[in-house]
Amino acid sequence: MIETDLCRNVVNRHVLRIKQLFKWATQNELLPPSAYHGLQAVTGLRKGRTEVRESTPVRPVPDEHVDAARPHVSRQVWAMIELQRLTGMRSGEVVLMRGRDLDTTGSIWLYRPESHKTEHHGHERMVELGPRAQASLGPFLKTDVDSVLFSPRDSAAEQRIERRRKRKSKVQPSQQDRTKQNPKRKPGDRYTADSYRRAIARACELAKVPHWHPHQLRHNYATRIRKEFGVEAARILLGHRSTAVTELYAEIDRGRVRDFVAKVG
Repeated sequence: MIETDLCRNVVNRHVLRIKQLFKWATQNELLPPSAYHGLQAVTGLRKGRTEVRESTPVRPVPDEHVDAARPHVSRQVWAMIELQRLTGMRSGEVVLMRGRDLDTTGSIWLYRPESHKTEHHGHERMVELGPRAQASLGPFLKTDVDSVLFSPRDSAAEQRIERRRKRKSKVQPSQQDRTKQNPKRKPGDRYTADSYRRAIARACELAKVPHWHPHQLRHNYATRIRKEFGVEAARILLGHRSTAVTELYAEIDRGRVRDFVAKVG
């Protein structure tokens, strides 16, 4: 794994999965207990104790780089980007949004994802949507509450309509509908976290800005909330169980630190 240039954290996660596999096999009497017990002596790689490379810390993405991607993404993708910036949602949560998961009765809308990262621990995840997030989400609400709000199929249909609108020459009757009857690749009903990430990557290339990925938007939100309201507010809004995790997401406001030092130092 080290020779394939995986970073230390990824190597350790893979080793943990292998140990869990052996544990499952032992529980189901597919392996003798000695095999799993022997693996307990295998520890993860420690920082500074090996030549394996360290992972690059995830940082917030500059707002100008985010805004530069807007002309090169669909209306649906841009709405998801805006929602992540305004709520700190994970990309896997925003692509799954459905009307049935939303409570729009109050001034603050509530979104309870059907599936989220920590559900297997029995934790509930709830995302609060303020006025700006509601404005971004509103145009995509559907009468079918079981449908996902952001669909590549809807995006493709809108792009066809827009190309037709911009066409200067007259459309011949035989060309009214030139969509392929059985295309090899059809737009899906919903985005995945991976297809959403690829759409942003393409937009970065077209905009000629450094590549950024949607998870960085969560770090942007965490840093802003920590700066304005403190780390505990950031922990609650991000859905973390511990402030130690939030510390990894929220950049420290060095300006405030310098102000404190000026007063007490």
